[in-house]
Amino acid sequence: MDLVKALLTVMVLASLNACTAIPGGSGHSTGALVIQAQGSFAVGGKVVSTPGTYNNNNPTSAGQTFHGDHLYAFYQVPQNPKPLPIVMLHGAYQSARSWETTPDGREGFQTIFLRRGFPVYLVDQPRRGRAGNSTVAATIAPTPFDQLFFDQFRIGKWPTYFDNVQFDRKPQTLDQFFRSVTPNTGPYDAGVISDAMAALFDKTGPGILFSHSQAGGPGWLTAIKSNNVKGIVALEPGSGFIFPERELPPAMPSAAGTLKPEAVSLADFEKLTRIPIAIYYGDNFPTEPTKERGQDNWRVRLDMARLWVDAINKHGGDAQLVHLPQVGIRGNTHFLMSDLNNVQIADLVSKFLSEKRLD
Repeated sequence: MDLVKALLTVMVLASLNACTAIPGGSGHSTGALVIQAQGSFAVGGKVVSTPGTYNNNNPTSAGQTFHGDHLYAFYQVPQNPKPLPIVMLHGAYQSARSWETTPDGREGFQTIFLRRGFPVYLVDQPRRGRAGNSTVAATIAPTPFDQLFFDQFRIGKWPTYFDNVQFDRKPQTLDQFFRSVTPNTGPYDAGVISDAMAALFDKTGPGILFSHSQAGGPGWLTAIKSNNVKGIVALEPGSGFIFPERELPPAMPSAAGTLKPEAVSLADFEKLTRIPIAIYYGDNFPTEPTKERGQDNWRVRLDMARLWVDAINKHGGDAQLVHLPQVGIRGNTHFLMSDLNNVQIADLVSKFLSEKRLD
């Protein structure tokens, strides 16, 4: 009898979940989501020791240790999971939240790909979010930059939204977007991030890496450091474009500053030619120079990404770049995974994963 009651309870909850509106969201759901496991852990990082002897009754720093520079990972595993998990690494001023519920309350990439059968790992990079213990000191100041981010992340030109923008215009949506911003608790260091990410892939085994924005650079380095990275999906990589040390393209000036390539050994670069890579960029920035800072910033990043893809393929790799307006998808911001058409973007990514036998 207790078993029957339990089954009835599960059925009722599933029904409620399928038709209950998400607070602040569109009111649409794709039904109950069943997972077989979830959890979280820290991985990577180091332990710093202070010389001396610890005194229990007069504690100072002497003789004590400090654990820092690790990452935080939260994971969920669906029933009948696909063999390769997806690891999602956020960009600058963000945390794992950027892959979760969208600012307007819809399902983000975390849940979309979980529903498609992939185990999903969400990461807070070292010195950010729930991995805030940094072994290097930094000062965090309450710097006003909401309007800059509105422009730079291509929601519009403050205070006006782009006409075709794939961003919900309700005030509470913009409020949620701004509240997803979180600072570094220590200096940004692509080496520290990629070391921790490689340790994560050592723990999880073979998987797929999704990166966003500033995570592009640490993402390439992670694949160099770990053979367990079997494919990369990079959403609007913004920095850290690495090239063989003798093949660096010229730096690219823009209204937002100069984008410079970074050098690695040819042997390291060629490690990236062993895996399929897809890069996606959105809309509302020009392909010719402009004085508009928020848009010109992405012009040079798209140009550098094209050179990067060419370099990978020149060395025998398998990289592709998709500029969404060129395939008829318009209005996307810098946050493709949470835009109003994020299911359409996820479909493109799923097609890539299927073509490369990563699903």
